[in-house]
Formats: sequence, C-alpha cells, structure tokens
Amino acid sequence: MPSDITRLLHDWQTGKDDAFKALFAVVYEELRNIAASYMRRERSDHTLQTTALVHEAYLRLMGSRQGPPENRLHFFAAAATVMRHILIDHARSRGAERRGGDLARVPIEDATLMALEHGPDLIALDQALTRLASFDERKAHVVELRFFGGMTIEETARYLKVSTNTVVRDWEMARAWLYRAMNGDGH
Repeated sequence: MPSDITRLLHDWQTGKDDAFKALFAVVYEELRNIAASYMRRERSDHTLQTTALVHEAYLRLMGSRQGPPENRLHFFAAAATVMRHILIDHARSRGAERRGGDLARVPIEDATLMALEHGPDLIALDQALTRLASFDERKAHVVELRFFGGMTIEETARYLKVSTNTVVRDWEMARAWLYRAMNGDGH
C-alpha cells in the first residue's frame, strides 16, 4: 500500500487521468481514521463531520500550489497540516459567530469540567504551536505529525529523518511546553 500511494502520487503528478480517483480510493480509509481521531478530541456537538473533514482536506491537498506530495509519508504529513488548518478555521468561524451571542455565566468549577469534556481548545493549541515553531520548528512539527497526523513515533522519525529517541524526547518536551503555554505559563 505505501508503494501504491507513492506510485499513484507520481502518476497523478505526471498527468495520468485515473490517478487522482485511484489515489483517493487508496488513502480514503486512512484519512478517515486520522479525521476520526481529530473528531474524537472535539466537543460532541461539533458541526464539522469526519467525512467533510476528509473531503475538504483531500481537495485542499490536491489543489495545493505546491503540487502533490512526493510519497506516502509526505502525503500524510501534509494531510495532518491541512486538517489542522481546516479545524482551526472552523473553530475561528464558530467563535466569530458566537461573539456577542447568548452567553451564559458558568461557575469556574463547571467551566473546568466542560473544558476537559470538550477536548483541547484548537485555537489556543494552534497559537501555542505557532509560538513553539518560532523557536523550535522540529518539536512543533513532531506535535503536528503525531497529534494532528496520527503518525507513530517511527513514522515521524522517518519523515523527519531523525532517530526515534529524538522524536520521543521532542514529543515529551513539546507536550510539556504546550501544556505550560496553554495554561498561562508559556514563555
């Protein structure tokens, strides 16, 4: 399957007509799994559906000015980035709709429980990840590939061309830094 994806990406890049459809058929389930893992982290009433996230990501990825990725790892790394941006854009647009709307006061204890139930604040995570990338791009990329792309330690190491031990260290340090950054202690 990995070689099929690489071959289909190459075929599509060289203009073979059926490659785009064939590629989508091959990667669809894996993209759905990645999208489903994103959506499990979202609040239960999220308006963006897994299928819509997959289709939007695929269309953006294939419509990119940079052209199609060169192999399977690049494809799924790019898919992780695209899905992250789709979810961030969706969260921002939902936030804009709500500004000035019917807001209810919630006791701080309830708000803390609600935040845990609804998963991470993607806008805050995106901002923290952008800050992390400004001084340690590799650690930010590790988070993006692991959290948003669903890549394993080994796949992330292969993609970044570093050892698995480096990925493990970067992953742990980045998660700790992001936790502090998102909880008001992040410089």
